[in-house]
Amino acid sequence: MQISAPGASVAGSSFFFHSLTDLFMQISQHLGTLFLGLLMTSSMSCQGAESATKPVDPVQETVTIRIDPSKTYQTIRHFGGSDAWACQFVGKWPLAKKNAIADLLFSKDTHSDGRPKGIGLSLWRFNAGGGTAEQGDASGIRDEWRRAESFFAADGGYDWNKQEGQMWFLQAAKERGVNEFLVFPNSPPVQFTTNGKGYATNGQPNLPAQQYDKFAGYLADVIDGVRRKTGITFQYVSPVNEPQWDWSDGGQEGTPYFNNQIAAITRSLSAALLKKNLATKINIAEAGQIDYLYSEHNRPGRASQVTAFFDKNSPDYVCNLPNVLPAISGHSYFTTSPYKAAAEKRRQLAAAVAKVPGLEYWQSEYCILGDNEGEIKGEGRDLGINAGLYMARVIHNDLVNAQAAAWHWWISVSPYDYKDGLVYIDKNKNDGSFQSSKMLWALGNFSRFVRPGAVRVDVSGGLGTDAMVVSSYLNTDKSLVTVIVNADNQDRDISLAISGGQPAGAVSVYETSAEHDLAPVRNAGADGRLAVKKQSIVTIIRQL
Repeated sequence: MQISAPGASVAGSSFFFHSLTDLFMQISQHLGTLFLGLLMTSSMSCQGAESATKPVDPVQETVTIRIDPSKTYQTIRHFGGSDAWACQFVGKWPLAKKNAIADLLFSKDTHSDGRPKGIGLSLWRFNAGGGTAEQGDASGIRDEWRRAESFFAADGGYDWNKQEGQMWFLQAAKERGVNEFLVFPNSPPVQFTTNGKGYATNGQPNLPAQQYDKFAGYLADVIDGVRRKTGITFQYVSPVNEPQWDWSDGGQEGTPYFNNQIAAITRSLSAALLKKNLATKINIAEAGQIDYLYSEHNRPGRASQVTAFFDKNSPDYVCNLPNVLPAISGHSYFTTSPYKAAAEKRRQLAAAVAKVPGLEYWQSEYCILGDNEGEIKGEGRDLGINAGLYMARVIHNDLVNAQAAAWHWWISVSPYDYKDGLVYIDKNKNDGSFQSSKMLWALGNFSRFVRPGAVRVDVSGGLGTDAMVVSSYLNTDKSLVTVIVNADNQDRDISLAISGGQPAGAVSVYETSAEHDLAPVRNAGADGRLAVKKQSIVTIIRQL
């Protein structure tokens, strides 16, 4: 993503549970006052839980949330993050430190007191660089940390020992259970670009047509070479990134494209992958903001991408290619505030995607960027809960209103004074300190517990405002995961009511707040009632 400061298809409809009507008992009766104190440890399935959440005001009315697992929406594919740009250096840090950072991002293990070691990302995005790091200052990219190596050797062949730091994180992700990987370039290798640089001139596309096949061949070679080097296969390749922007300021690698150019590159890449017998699927088109997926907005010829690439009557139709993924990707930048307007844009996107049978939407890049209607600014690190809450509401909006099947963060490890990182580090290439952020743990409220293959299920009730938003997901192991984002300044007494006859099994609750980092808390009873603190993100897991 370009940062100025440093720094519905109902895919899960086949999930129908015939026995739901006799599984659960309605538990939303007895609305009224409730004083929640410490509950017995036996009401929790997690051990080593934190002390009880402060009881809510006994005169406060209980908020009932109704969940209907029989009504399903999209299937969740994965939650992901990117290795750009810091992992090229951090992957060479002392082993103990980079292992600790990898644990924060990928681990599904727990500490002895029940706290998660990490957020369990289920996809890792690998940046195939354009070779600007080898150019050094001559690259024109001012910030060394935003330059990136390519796999080209000086003699024109390949050197699979390059991108060493990123390769370390790629393997660390695999060792911690990540099974899905995506490779993406921001720019073609500088050997192929029009101006010999990793960014454009005067907003013009920086890859001439005669180089499309060479660029496609390079990406296929990278996928094959990394597989041979590490044993890791990239399931997905995303050949273009934010083609609507000019990419002419030397801030990072990047190039614009028109839709017909993206289609031509996709056709070349399809042929190159087939030639090497690679099963990797092509994911397009990483739109710079979601408006460009369903409308022309302000970029004619570079927008309306759902129609351009997935309408059979379009000259740029590519869905007939055997290795094009039936998913279109876009980025949530510049469309997240105010909440109601953001929700409407996402509903428009979902409606456009739903017109194409079998098509999914992937939200493939986001960090807090811009001024967001004065709600929160991208500039300035914020390790606290305000940034975490804002991010959690964006995730909810993308999953519920855009019906995103995947949700990916931008730079997972950041050295910048910006709200762009999950883990923050010193800007030191050899060693340094690191810190987790509430944004990391807020994402973990979803990524740690909503696993690949989960289906989003219907939720109703609540406050009736966007001060508190709720979504629910049914995993393949039949655990029901409900995420409550309470951005309000008031504690809430919640009653979860699941449609059906019999009560669900034991409940586990995890909280991200000013006090807790995705910690297990004793604020719920087996009857489905719980206290949700103000300014907190709470995940409730019940086994059905």
